[in-house]
Parts: sequence; structure tokens; C-alpha cells
Amino acid sequence: GLNTELEIHSLTAELESLKNPQGLGLSSHLDGLREENAKLKYRLNVLKRSLQEERSQCSKTMMNINQRLQEIFGEAIREACPDLENPPLAVTPNQQAKFGDYQCNSAMAMAQMMKSKGLKVNPRQIAENIQQNIPDNELIEKTEIAGPGFINVHLKRSFVSKLLTNLLLNGVQPPPLESKKKVVVDFSSPNIAKEMHVGHLRSTIIGDSMCRLFEFLGYDVLRLNHVGDWGTQFGMLIAHLQDKFPNYLTVSPPIGDLQAFYKESKKRFDEEEDFKKRAYQCVVKLQSKDPAFIKGWNLICDVSRNEFQKVYNCLDIQIIERGESFYQEKMTAVVKEFEAKGLVEMDEGRKIVFAPGQQIPLTVVKSDGGYTYDTSDLAALRHRLFDEKADIIIYVTDSGQGTHFQVVFAAAQMIGWYDPNVTRVEHAGFGVVLGEDKKKFKTRSGDTVRLMDLLDEGLKRSMEKLKEKDRDKVLSTEDLTKAQRSVAFGCIKYADLSHNRINDYVFSFDKMLDDRGNTAAYLLYAFTRIRSIARLANIDEAALRKAAETTEVLLEHDKEWKLGKCLLRFPEILQKILDDLLLHTLCDYLYELATTFTEFYDSCYCIEKDRQTGEVVKVNMWRMLLCDATAAIMAKGFDILGINPVSRM
Repeated sequence: GLNTELEIHSLTAELESLKNPQGLGLSSHLDGLREENAKLKYRLNVLKRSLQEERSQCSKTMMNINQRLQEIFGEAIREACPDLENPPLAVTPNQQAKFGDYQCNSAMAMAQMMKSKGLKVNPRQIAENIQQNIPDNELIEKTEIAGPGFINVHLKRSFVSKLLTNLLLNGVQPPPLESKKKVVVDFSSPNIAKEMHVGHLRSTIIGDSMCRLFEFLGYDVLRLNHVGDWGTQFGMLIAHLQDKFPNYLTVSPPIGDLQAFYKESKKRFDEEEDFKKRAYQCVVKLQSKDPAFIKGWNLICDVSRNEFQKVYNCLDIQIIERGESFYQEKMTAVVKEFEAKGLVEMDEGRKIVFAPGQQIPLTVVKSDGGYTYDTSDLAALRHRLFDEKADIIIYVTDSGQGTHFQVVFAAAQMIGWYDPNVTRVEHAGFGVVLGEDKKKFKTRSGDTVRLMDLLDEGLKRSMEKLKEKDRDKVLSTEDLTKAQRSVAFGCIKYADLSHNRINDYVFSFDKMLDDRGNTAAYLLYAFTRIRSIARLANIDEAALRKAAETTEVLLEHDKEWKLGKCLLRFPEILQKILDDLLLHTLCDYLYELATTFTEFYDSCYCIEKDRQTGEVVKVNMWRMLLCDATAAIMAKGFDILGINPVSRM
């Protein structure tokens, strides 16, 4: 496939050069060139056709139809308007069936472009010109021009049917990757000795789902937990540890409640002058790597780690801890590098760095000689670029840190660590979590909500919901517990992921557990129902497999056609999320798929039963295959969202 594409590329270039021969007065030479030109054109078309056939046959992976249409229209536009630099290319799925399946609306934008150059052209004329230049292809049945210059595209049903058969035979496979890129996602990142709060919950859920998407698409993903495990607060914690558990080096101290421990030490730090002095000495000792102090530091970190791990176990999160302490040694070198390039200014004893286009400087060294978040974030970024050799680095933290990262990225570009056109370094921010009163999410007494309490509350509420539906009467205890966890954690994740992450988000158990509307509760029930259709008709995996190999997926009914096309939009949905990192697009898609499936199921009989006996008289196998394909895509969608459906609910 690739070789063919390369050959097409070079032949096209050769043809271009033949179009404008430089002052060749010789007619015989021109004739020779024309003949050469015709031969090349013929060869080019043969190659293009073989590439298409190869595309439609060999592909185990799912085709991105939108992208394929963009290639086709891109070629048509280049042929129609060869003089237009970077013409706009816009292909979208059609909302209304009567206008066809997809729509290319480049003509209007192209007319605008030409107008700005002083050329007055009717967009409809451009559309007709594009339409006439659409190359031979495997998927378009016909095109029509509508309105001011929309080109409506009708897909070939046989082609869509063939893609669905591919999907059934090969499973949901990601589109082919040009190169296996290395991705680093920095997410979750709570602070040691402090509670994980709902902000960390958002970062954990969103970050995990981004990782799952990159992993499914075949990237090499490193999931990093940039925990706050270093800093001056450890001085007071270790000083308090020495007083409260003097034999901590030999006997593991029973710090049950780290939060209470933190509050006690903070109170002493604020009130007792000599304790404060000792706390500062402890920081110095810790920074000079004194073994007794490192031991105390590790003990405190371990207590916190165990707390975090409980949350990660509930939500099924894999993540590698690499906290701020990891970069301590690396910060000095970073400051030196900025100094060596003359990029550091002094400001009242502080060392600061101004990055181009940024109002706020970075403080790389404080006036007391200590480092800051700015320094550790620069060191972390440098390590991820040069040691991890990342091609894509994503930071998932609240939007409040947006400006900070903007300045850090600008400084890294200024010193030449990366080129934003080659390496993608991005802050994926998110809004705050609000309570149902639309105010900041707090407990009744005004404290931050402990995550474990929140997750426990979710389990309690989901069990109530299942009992309301009398599931406890039909499910075994084991299945009931599985369903309870699936619903509770699935709903908490989905409620977060189904909102645009940039907006603030109202946390409401009532809303997320409601099984009407765009919620995990609804989708999980819908999924279980779809999976049970074949079971109730006594059709096993093997029979479905055989049917996929032998039965054509018919798409004659409107609702079959609508469902078939909806299923095949999966790759273009993933591509969009890859571009903008907004996961709610996937939730919207799954909800649309579930409702499209319901429409199909209500109007197309999959199984026909005898009215009197209720016996299965007829199985419409191609429709069973559509059920199967829907379940496969939904399962993959759930997987990317980190939701774990259960077989019985």
C-alpha cells in the first residue's frame, strides 16, 4: 500500500513537470512528451485503482470513512482549482438522511478565498467543477449539489455492508498507525499527606481515558503520577513524627489518619516557634539525604500511597509514580542550562526567566536559594523530552494551571528543547467540580470531600438503584456485587467524561444513576439488553461467527442503513478526540449509537416469534449481525472510557 502511494506521488510530480515544458519549440519533442504523458496518466490510474482495491480488501483495521472522503475530495479540489493554495477541505456526516450520508462544503469557503483575490466565482460553479473531478473510488454511489454549493454524498450500500462484515470478522481494530509514537500522560498527581479530592478525581478519570485511547490506537504510552512528594511541608511532618513516634526507625509508626497528623503538625508549625525552627532544620537534613530523614519521609509517603491506591483499585487505574522528588537532582542542571544561554535575569535576589510572548516570568530559583514548581516542571519536561523521548506529552490538571504551563512550554521552546510542529506538548485543562447547589463541592461542614467516602456513597446508591429494579431477586450475590461496582464506578466516570472537560461540572448522584438520558446507567442497561438478544434466541458465538463469514449484512431498511453508517463512524470519532482531546465526543457518540440501535430494534424484527406459542419461527441473521456489531463497538467505547460492563444486570 505504502509503495503504491509513494509511486503515485512521484508520478504525479512527473506529470506536473510535463504540463509546463520549458520553451521546447520542437513539435516532434512535444509529441513524444504527449505520448509519455498519456502513458504516465494511464499507469497512474492503474496504480490508483489497485490501491483502492487493496484498501477495501486487505484492511483488517476499520476505515475512517470521513478521512477517505477527504482524500477523494482533496484530489478533486486540486484538479478543479490547481491555483488555489491550501484550499479548505471540509467533509462532515449529514444530519438529515434525505440529503445523503456525508457532505463536502468546501465550495463556499473557496469562493470566499477567490473573492479575496479579486476573482468573482459562484460557489455552485466551483461545486460542479469539484463534482466533475471526483476520482474513481470505491465508496461513493452518487453526489448531488444542493443550496449555495453543498456537495451531498451518498455512500454505496454494498461498500458499507462490506465494511461491516470486516468489522464482524476482525473485531474492532484501530486504524493503521504511520509510526509508533511515544506518549507521556501526566495525570492524577495528588499531594502526599493530603487528601485526594474531587479535582484529583477528574484528573484521574480524564487522564486514564486519554491513555486508554492512545493505547488502543497503538501508541507507546507512559502514564505518570507526578505526586507532590517533596517540599517544605515535609520538614514539619518529620519533626512531628520524631516527637510523636520517637522510635520510628525501628518500629513502624501507626499513623492511621495522615490528615489528622498533617493538621496537628501544621498547628504546631503555626504556633510553636522552636518547632518551626526544627521543621526548617529537618528540611535541610532531608535535602542533604540524611538516611534517618529519608526513612521518615518514606514512611509518610507510604501511608499516603496506600490511601491513593485504594482509589486507584476502585477505578481500575494503572499509573507509575514519579513524583517531584525524582527531579530534585535534575533541577540544578536545568538552571545552569538557562544561565549558560543567558536567559536568566536577577530580580530582588530571585532568578527569573522571561519567555517570548508571556507576561509572567518563571521563577527558577527563590531568593533563599530554593527551587519552585517552575523549576521542577521544567526539569520534568526536559526529562520527558530527552530521556523518555516523548513525541506527545499531555498534562491533565485543572484549568487554573493553564497559564503556568503556557509559560513553561514557551520557555522550553525558547531554549530549543522542542519544536511544537514536531512534538506535541499540551495542557488538557478541566473545570472545577461543583455541588448540586452550583457552589464548590464540599461536605455539609465545609470540608473537602474524601474520595473514598464519595466512592463508597456511589456503591451504596447503585445498590439501592439495583434493588429498586428488583435485580437482587434475579441475580446471584456475586453477579449483584459485580453489577453494583460496574454501575457505581461506571456512572462516576461517565458523568465526568460526558461533559466537555473545559466546563465546570456539577456532581450529582441522582443525575448520573438515572437510567434515562445520556448516562452510564442507561448505556450499561442498553448494552446488556443488546447482548442478551442472541442469547434469548439461542444463537451462540459460533453461529454468529459462521453467519459473519457467510451472510451479507443487508441494509435495505432505513433504520438498518442508519445504524450501519453510525457504527462505521467510530474511527472518525476517535480521530477527532485524538486532535482535540475532548472525550465527551465519544460519550455523545455512544449515546447516539444506543438510540439509533433502539430505533432499529423497534422497527426491524431480529427474531420472529409465533404469537400463540412464543416459539422462535424465524431468525433474521443479518440483523443479528447488526446487533453483534453494535455490541462490539459499544464494548470498545466502554473500554476507552474505563467502564467495565457486566454480562448480567
